[in-house]
Amino acid sequence: MKWIKRFGIVILTLLITLLAICGLYEVFGMFINHIATKEQTDTLQMNLENEISDIEIVSVYSETGNTSGTGNHVDCLSSIIFSTEMQKTEIEDCLSKYYVFDEWNCYVNKKDDGYYIIYINTSAPFADNIEGH
Repeated sequence: MKWIKRFGIVILTLLITLLAICGLYEVFGMFINHIATKEQTDTLQMNLENEISDIEIVSVYSETGNTSGTGNHVDCLSSIIFSTEMQKTEIEDCLSKYYVFDEWNCYVNKKDDGYYIIYINTSAPFADNIEGH
């Protein structure tokens, strides 16, 4: 009878330990994903400021999570609104050494108010994290 009780305690302890490890792994993944998004946004801002001499940044936005609403994944989204005298093609040419503009995950658009928006959406390092559900 004692061995059944001990066996039950061992199984319960292993189950709780496994659940704790899984939970910590998910929290660690969320932490790394947010760091990756911040770094992507900071790098984008630095590249814009280095390549466009007359840039005036209006707004910086970043988001970590399932940005498309479809599927089960985590994205790193960075978006910056800025003004410059340059044209869209000139901006893309200046930044083409850093980014591949594909009109879906990375693009520059001119808004109706005259400002430009640059949008970059990449997969997170822990793309199958709980944050993407």
